[in-house]
Amino acid sequence: MNVDQAELQKFAELAHKWWDKNSEFKPLHEINPLRLNYIDEHAGLAGKRVLDVGCGGGILSESMSERGAEVTGIDLGEKALKVAKLHQYESSAKVDYRLISVEELAQESPESFDIVTCMEMLEHVPDPAAIVRACARLTKPGGKVFFSTINRNPKAYLFAVLGAEYVLNLLPRGTHEYEKFIKPSELAGWARAAGLDVIASKGMGYNPLTKRYKLNNDVSVNYILQTVK
Repeated sequence: MNVDQAELQKFAELAHKWWDKNSEFKPLHEINPLRLNYIDEHAGLAGKRVLDVGCGGGILSESMSERGAEVTGIDLGEKALKVAKLHQYESSAKVDYRLISVEELAQESPESFDIVTCMEMLEHVPDPAAIVRACARLTKPGGKVFFSTINRNPKAYLFAVLGAEYVLNLLPRGTHEYEKFIKPSELAGWARAAGLDVIASKGMGYNPLTKRYKLNNDVSVNYILQTVK
């Protein structure tokens, strides 16, 4: 199975904090509106069947459901999914959460989704190219697939590891491994090999003075890749 058990354990230990906006997951809550609006603007969530790969505690899944999408959220983190399901009782969000790998779901339900999202996950798995292939297989012809991850270069190490984890304490130390970061050219290559056309890429920046995130054209650290099948 395409999973790193150490990564699963790392997030399992924090699972109870997924919806605490002042916890280690604060950055995910703060960037979620940016990701949500970008997806909605370019794919139109209302009435679409959407798959959120590596959904964790359901932050993006719930917000896409609130925009009118029929959302399925999948993850291999059992504790995170339990938190996601519990939060549904408070929010009344309608999301179908499943404990299943994206590769297994691709065999079970190919070409079933209008939109597939895979956010902040590729840098945590042993074989990210396999995830990209499975996401492509799950997408209907003409459907959109959105990936977000971290570039691999000295600047990304400085900002995403040293800065975020050791200086600003935005993330727990050890959240990321630099060797697993992915260059946009690598991700674009995997996407094209899987039958996806790359439409656009956007960077995601953080201003430590204003403590705000924003989308920009600088993909040197965090970035989103938009593709179509």
